[in-house]
Amino acid sequence: MGDLGGAFLLVAAVFWLHISDAALHSLPSCHQQLEFRCSNGLCISKLKVCDGRKNCEDGSDERHCSHACSAGFFSCGPSDGCLPENKLCDGRTDCKDGRDETQELCGSGQRVPQKSPACAVSEFRCRDGSCIPHSWRCDHSADCPDASDEDHCDQDECRVNNGGCSHYCVDLPMGFHCDCPENMRLVEDTHCEEVDACLESDVCDQLCVHVNGSFTCDCLEGYHMNPVTRECNANGDEPQLVFTASEGIQWKSITGPGSKTLAPHLPGPGPVAVVASNRMLYWAQQGQGSIYRISLSGRPQEAVLVLEVQGSVSGLAVDWIHQLLYWTSTETGSLGIALLDSSTQRQLITGLDQPSAVAVDPLRGLLFWTQCGSSPKIEKAGLDGRDRTTLVSSSIRHPVALSLAAYMHIVKSSDFQPEVQVSH
Repeated sequence: MGDLGGAFLLVAAVFWLHISDAALHSLPSCHQQLEFRCSNGLCISKLKVCDGRKNCEDGSDERHCSHACSAGFFSCGPSDGCLPENKLCDGRTDCKDGRDETQELCGSGQRVPQKSPACAVSEFRCRDGSCIPHSWRCDHSADCPDASDEDHCDQDECRVNNGGCSHYCVDLPMGFHCDCPENMRLVEDTHCEEVDACLESDVCDQLCVHVNGSFTCDCLEGYHMNPVTRECNANGDEPQLVFTASEGIQWKSITGPGSKTLAPHLPGPGPVAVVASNRMLYWAQQGQGSIYRISLSGRPQEAVLVLEVQGSVSGLAVDWIHQLLYWTSTETGSLGIALLDSSTQRQLITGLDQPSAVAVDPLRGLLFWTQCGSSPKIEKAGLDGRDRTTLVSSSIRHPVALSLAAYMHIVKSSDFQPEVQVSH
């Protein structure tokens, strides 16, 4: 019985192979050049092989593909690469066998061929439509995808659109370069811009006037130019330096040697402020609340006590236009104000965190001060304390002094009349 069973299985297998072979012979033959035969014998277009989709029922058209394209890409077949889907049916043949532009894939509504973007005047158009800088042409290095930038390099590139140069184009045995007229410089290899002699030289003390490619130096109003050094010096008397030291208030000429003590009976450092119009100096001894006045004219003399304020004075400034005195006090956390010719005073701004310095710009009606507490900063406000604004609050640690730059123009004192009230 076992032998009969084996014989039956052998006969059945032979019979099945005969039927299968007969079925395959009954299917139509595939076109050798245009079609692919699936494992089940059906024929599909060769353009559908390895296109990322199973066109054979058994998937045999996607089994031996050398390029397994990820989502968003289209396979150009086993002997080609993967193509971004946005290049399908764009009017250009990107796959070697043209499968990305077939009517079967794109239908009758095929897209209009896309035109390459126009290249700029300073650019060279490659044969494939891409653009590269004109200066890259004929530089012995292929920059175009098709290397067309290195073709015909024995020609005069300057004859075509001046080589993309804004002014002069200089042809070379291999390639070219752009050049500029005198007093101009080349920018980005192709364009010329005028050279600002003032910015290039930086030799003027204050003002630089650019005229016809050259320049002349000048000074601000209120200054004159030294004919030898070409420096700008302020009009009027020779500048002087006043400072405080352990010996007292010291006076020194900027240009001459030596110094002298103005008030030897007031030793120790402290903040100072000067009124240049009447050569009057105001001074407060460090750690005390007494503000004194002393004349810078004549021989050393006794200082006059002007004010006794609450807390020690950390900063001092004078508004010489409106005859006002400003000071800061660390103990009281305030910025005070008083009239120069009387003891009338009041706190202008309060609630400050260790105010350490003050400066005033009466020409513009501005007041500046520093705080060096837990949140160091520099602030400003009007001379009446209004419109308070923070100027610097970062990258600052312990501001202890404040000074303003020289004024760029002269303004009459009548132009600014801030409403500042001083009361007991």
